[in-house]
Amino acid sequence: MTASSTLVTTGDPGHPVAEHNPVAAFPHDTRGGISNPILGMLLFICSEVMFFSGLFAAYFSVRAASIPWPPITKDAALNEHFNLHAEPWYAAGLTLILILSSVTCQLGVWAIRRDDRTGFIRAFGVTLVLGILFLLGQIYDYSTIGFGVSDTPFGTTFYTLTGFHGAHVFGGAVMLSVILYRGLAGQFSSRHYDAVEGVSLYWHFVDVVWIALFSTLYIL
Repeated sequence: MTASSTLVTTGDPGHPVAEHNPVAAFPHDTRGGISNPILGMLLFICSEVMFFSGLFAAYFSVRAASIPWPPITKDAALNEHFNLHAEPWYAAGLTLILILSSVTCQLGVWAIRRDDRTGFIRAFGVTLVLGILFLLGQIYDYSTIGFGVSDTPFGTTFYTLTGFHGAHVFGGAVMLSVILYRGLAGQFSSRHYDAVEGVSLYWHFVDVVWIALFSTLYIL
């Protein structure tokens, strides 16, 4: 009998029957250690921290070498569009959406820890919807912002930073979709939720990165 089976009796004490239990096959590590899925996600996030640190370093390097910043061009309308500090409210709204999605994501983790599968699915469903809403909002912002990726180093760095972050949000939305599918299949419980917690760590990470991006591009 494997760890994925439990014993039940059929009235004959001499002939127990093995009943498959997919949840019991992968119990959450309750001994205080870090499970392999969580450790793998933490190492992956560390690599992503180095990746985004490189992007931020490149941005500040270009910014320090370009005086004034944003660069002044012969196109007065383009110069006006470059002034992101003048109208940060739309980006601030997107920031609030991501912060709220991080809250609902954590609520989902807390729900599955206490075996509240319904609360977990609802919270992660709302998180996914908010993530998609953020992506749609970013696409709309790109269509109306008034400058392109080839418009001076400012446009290049802006689209590089926000574009890579958007790709990571899309990846997080895919992860959330997989977790929701597995949750609806009943694969998570208070003894098996490492994948849920791992995805939540990644989602919190992309939220923190966006807060840093918003502060850098729209405030500093």
